[in-house]
Amino acid sequence: MASVDIITMGCSKNLVDSERVMRMFEAAGMEVRHNPDSVAADEVIINTCGFIGDAKTESIEMILECCRAKQEGQIRNITVMGCLSERYREELKAEIPEVDRWYGKFDWTAVVDDIVRKHPALAAWDRHITTPSHHAYLKIAEGCNRFCAFCAIPIITGRLQSRTIEDIVDEVKDLVARGVKEFNVIAQDLSSYGKDIYGHAELAKLIDTIADIPGVEWIRLHYAYPADFPYDILPVMARRDNVCKYLDIALQHASDNVLENMRRHITKKETEELLRRIRAEVPGIHIRTTLMVGFPGEGEAEFNELMEFVKQQRFDRMGAFAYCEEDDTFAAKNFDDSIPDDVKQERLDAIMSLQEKIAAELNEAKVGSVLKVICDSEGDDDFYICRSQFDSPEVDPEVLVRKSCGVKMAPGQFYNVKITEALPFDLIAEPCHC
Repeated sequence: MASVDIITMGCSKNLVDSERVMRMFEAAGMEVRHNPDSVAADEVIINTCGFIGDAKTESIEMILECCRAKQEGQIRNITVMGCLSERYREELKAEIPEVDRWYGKFDWTAVVDDIVRKHPALAAWDRHITTPSHHAYLKIAEGCNRFCAFCAIPIITGRLQSRTIEDIVDEVKDLVARGVKEFNVIAQDLSSYGKDIYGHAELAKLIDTIADIPGVEWIRLHYAYPADFPYDILPVMARRDNVCKYLDIALQHASDNVLENMRRHITKKETEELLRRIRAEVPGIHIRTTLMVGFPGEGEAEFNELMEFVKQQRFDRMGAFAYCEEDDTFAAKNFDDSIPDDVKQERLDAIMSLQEKIAAELNEAKVGSVLKVICDSEGDDDFYICRSQFDSPEVDPEVLVRKSCGVKMAPGQFYNVKITEALPFDLIAEPCHC
C-alpha cells in the first residue's frame, strides 16, 4: 500500500485542510500519517503557513528538510500546499526545484487526483480528525474583508467565503456521530460570518442552530473582530449552556493613533464599550485577546497607554507579538518599520510580564471553586490533563487534576472538580467526590 505523510504548519485552519487531505487519501486506499516523528513515505505533503516571518521560515526549513530526505531516498515525491505557496509559488518553484508539486490555499483539492488519479466521492467537509476524538475544530469561513494595515491574510486567502449553515450543520452531525463533543469554531473573522451569502452577519443563528444538535456539549468561539461586532451572539452565549462563556477577539491595540494606523476601524472608547457590554451581557465570560507592540507610530506614550489598558481590562487570556513587516501590506507600503527590534522585544516582555501577574491573580480567585472540566488525557503519574470551558486546546492553560485520591478519569468525559491551587497559568484540582 502506498504511503502518505502529511505535515501541517501553522494554525488550526490549516489543520482542518490537512485533515480533509488525509481523508481523501484514505478513501483512495492509501496509508496516511500526520506529523510523524520521522518523515519517510512515498508521498510527503507539507501544508505551509505564510502569515508572519517566523512561520514562513519554519515552513521553508521543513520543505528543505524533506528535500534532504528525498535526496537520501527516504521520500519519493514532495508536494507543497497552503498559505506560503499560495503567496510565493513562483518564487519557491525557482528556488526549490526538488519539490514535485505545488498547490496553493484553494487548489489543493486536486492533490489526490494528481497523485493517484482517483477522486473519492466524499462530502466536501469530510475529514480525518487528528485532534483527540472528543474535540475538533470547525472552520465556518475562509478569507477576510478587513484589510488591516499589518495583515497579509486577505492577500493570501482572498475575501470572505462563508459556508452555509446547512453545510456546517451536516458536518457537526457527522462529527457528533463519531464521538466529538467539543467544537472550537474558527474563521479569520467570525464577526462577518454569513455576510457574503446572506447579506448580513449570521453568527448568532449559526451557533444557536449548532447548539440544538444533540451531543454537542461545548461550542467555543475563536477569532471575532471588534469592529462591527455581532452583538446578537451575546444573548445566545448567555442563554445556551453548551456555548462556552469564552470569546477570542483580537484587539491589537488601545491607542487611537495606532489603531488608526492599523486601519482597525475602531477607537479605544468603542473598544472599551464593546468589552463592557460583552461582560455585562455574558456574566463570567473569559475573554482571550491578542495585542501587537512595535507597530509604526507606537511611541512610548502609545505603549504606556496600551499597558494601562491591559491593567484596567484584566484579560483572562492574552497573547502578544511584535510587529513584523509583511510584503505588500498597507503598512509595508506606507510606513517605515523604524522601531528597533530590541525596543519591540522590551515592550513585548513588559506586556507579557504584566499579563502573567494578572493571570496569576485571576487564577488565585478560582481557588475553592468548582469547575466542569473535560479530561484530555491521563497525563503523567500525578495528574490528569483537563480543561474547563474557559480553556481552548493548545493555546490556553490546563486544569491538572490530582490522581492521589484514586478516582479514575477517562479521556473525553466530563467531571466536576474543585480547584485547590493556582499556578501562574494552570490550575490544580481534585475530583469533587474525592
